[in-house]
Amino acid sequence: MLKYVPELTDIVIEEIPDRVTLAVEISNCRGNCLGCHSPFLKKDIGEELTPQIIDSLIADNFGVTCFLFLGEGKDTDALLRLARHIKETYPSIETAVYSGRESVEEEFYELFDYVKTGPFIEARGPLNNPDTNQRLYYHRKDITSRFWRRISSLH
Repeated sequence: MLKYVPELTDIVIEEIPDRVTLAVEISNCRGNCLGCHSPFLKKDIGEELTPQIIDSLIADNFGVTCFLFLGEGKDTDALLRLARHIKETYPSIETAVYSGRESVEEEFYELFDYVKTGPFIEARGPLNNPDTNQRLYYHRKDITSRFWRRISSLH
C-alpha cells in the first residue's frame, strides 16, 4: 500500500520543467537525508493512494500535464501499479517520481517519464544548485541543468 498526505497535494510549476504538475507527497520515505525539508514523511501517515483517488485528483485538477509522486514509500509494487494506471488511463498525462536512491530499477524508466535520483545532501544542494548530486531524467536523458539559472554579468 502506498500512502499520501492529501492536505499537501498541490499543483506546482517548478518541480518538472514546462509542465503543470500535480504533486502528491508520499509517506513512509525510506531515505535518511540530513537536512530533509519534510522529515515527517518518514512516518506512516496519510491515506492510501488508490487508482480511484488518482482519478478523482486528476478530475479535480483540470489542465494537469504531469502527475508527480514526491517519494516512493516502501511499497514499490504499489507505486508501479499506480504509475501504470496513470499511463494506461491518461495517455496525455506524463508521470514523474522523486526517488532519494542513487539508482532505480529499469521498470521506473519504463513507467515514469521523469525520474529524479539521489539523496538530498545539504552541502551539495537541491536540483537548482550546479553542485548537486541529484539528477532529473526525462526519458533517460539527464535534464538537471535545466534547473540551473544562468547568471549574466552586469558590466
